[in-house]
Amino acid sequence: MARVRLKEDHELSEQTLSRVRAIEASGGDTSSLRGLAHIETLFAGFNEWYVPARKGDAVEEELIELVRLKVARLNDCYT
Repeated sequence: MARVRLKEDHELSEQTLSRVRAIEASGGDTSSLRGLAHIETLFAGFNEWYVPARKGDAVEEELIELVRLKVARLNDCYT
């Protein structure tokens, strides 16, 4: 299965890097963000949708987490 290389700090735009640092400072995982950062317009559009959705504005957070875990398992990703 193909994998997307995760961008290192020095490869990120200033805006993306500031988000990465904030997420990591709070103990969050930045893998998805670093993968999406290969295409900044995709990253910006994804965040406009994902951030409100992940906060439970559209779907309960518990359901989002269950779906995330199922997708990870189906892709042999145990994170």
